[in-house]
Amino acid sequence: MIESFIELFFARYNYWMAIILMLIGLYALIAKQNLVKKIIGLNIFQTAIFLFYISFAEVKGGTAPIYLPQGIDALYVNPLPHVLILTAIVVGVSVTAVALSLIVRIYEEYGVIDEDELMQAVRRR
Repeated sequence: MIESFIELFFARYNYWMAIILMLIGLYALIAKQNLVKKIIGLNIFQTAIFLFYISFAEVKGGTAPIYLPQGIDALYVNPLPHVLILTAIVVGVSVTAVALSLIVRIYEEYGVIDEDELMQAVRRR
């Protein structure tokens, strides 16, 4: 029983790691009050999603989808998740840059980056 569980765990370790990273990122988004830590949690969560989608592309015995001469059969790895994740990485970096610039602007305006202190500072104005 234990051996089958361990075998199942190691057969799909990338999915387990994606789930663990998702939980860490979600915890940081929910539990932390510091806005920079929330952005770091969002990045960890995004990385877990990237790992999860790239894991779908894996094909046992697959090769890179390149041109082969006529008559040669090959099992290809699906390139679509890689392309989508490449786009998602660019969008994620852009979102992170905008979020960090907003945090800098909030700090310049209110002098705080903690969520609760920010709400108090907004109410005082």
